Amino acid sequence: MVNILLRWLVYSVLIVFVSWIVPGIEVENFVSAMLVCIVIALINTFIKPFLQLITLPVTILTLGLFSLVINALMLMLAGWIAPGFEVEGFLSALLGSILLSLFALGIRRI
Repeated sequence: MVNILLRWLVYSVLIVFVSWIVPGIEVENFVSAMLVCIVIALINTFIKPFLQLITLPVTILTLGLFSLVINALMLMLAGWIAPGFEVEGFLSALLGSILLSLFALGIRRI
């Protein structure tokens, strides 16, 4: 249980950090970042697998690069759902999702 809470807090800090780095991604406060973590987790659990299944032929044709587009769209959806979190445009979402994915690799070791 402590492990999950620690990951949640670290991922929230990463979302705030990515919002500082990437222009076009804005987080109002840390509580909003924590809420975004929950929204992203729910999106990744329920919506993303269905989208990956539907777009599997395109993902295979692009040698997996289309999965970056799916990640960006999921981040834009989180920005649309979560209050206090805004993603302004696809390029910001793409860069933000790439950075979050890279930083999240370190969290998985916790």
